[in-house]
Amino acid sequence: MYAFGICIDRHYLTPGLTTIASLADSLSPRTRKAAALRFLSFDLGAPQARLLADLAKRVGFGSFALARRSPLRSARMADASYITLTTYLRFEFTPEFVRRPYLIYVDADVLVRGDLTTPLGGLSPGEVGAVRDEFNPSVGGCPALPGTAERWPLLRGRHYYNAGLLWAHTTDLPRIRHGVERALVRHRRHILHNDQDALNLWLLNTGRVRPADAAYNRFEVGRYLERGDWVRRVVTRPLRPDPAAHLVHFVGPEKPWQGACPVTDDVREYRTLLQQTLRHVRALGAAHPEPAGLR
Repeated sequence: MYAFGICIDRHYLTPGLTTIASLADSLSPRTRKAAALRFLSFDLGAPQARLLADLAKRVGFGSFALARRSPLRSARMADASYITLTTYLRFEFTPEFVRRPYLIYVDADVLVRGDLTTPLGGLSPGEVGAVRDEFNPSVGGCPALPGTAERWPLLRGRHYYNAGLLWAHTTDLPRIRHGVERALVRHRRHILHNDQDALNLWLLNTGRVRPADAAYNRFEVGRYLERGDWVRRVVTRPLRPDPAAHLVHFVGPEKPWQGACPVTDDVREYRTLLQQTLRHVRALGAAHPEPAGLR
């Protein structure tokens, strides 16, 4: 029925493996068996691909595939402080590769706590499901899409969406890719947050977005409070862990698998899952020595 789509490079092998385990924990064994995992990368080698595939099989997913893709030729990295061109691979999924009616795209820097499939029930053909961005909620009221509200005043105040979790009909993937590419070519001066800004330009132009509840893409903000209070001026919800969150998203340069990341309750939960993932990897035996960086 659906596939989870994940994009990683060799530096994200650790979170890629952990995302597999996290998604598995969110599904019943029967549902997991019916679900598919689809990975895209431009630099993973055969040993890393086999490790991902064997872990997916071990935790119970019925289908796994990994393909090598190159990012859009028009890709622009306006912000490369901690993001690489791998971010653009999210638009390289094709119906022929996914082989399921729906694609649920998931960033690799997340902790999945609940069922991510529910928004598919309200998704019409041609629409993209997405969650409003907690740090950049509205056009013209945040750094995202610089100059857009001044150029098109009617867009001021419109919702801006995070690209870390997306729902789509697989048949619409070529149309979405084309729309993002057109935005990159025609409106490069309005691009700050790379492919996410390009996606939002297309969504603003077409109106083909189905908002999903905030619980499906809740930012982990505790790490930011360790560094200052600016997040209090941006996020309107209570700044504490959200037990109702289906997904916790570790946006920003500090990631929970890094030793220097501030330790919050959500980071501790992620690290517990990481250790469980490593036990799975070790149980796969001599065919898969523990990758560097996973210790």
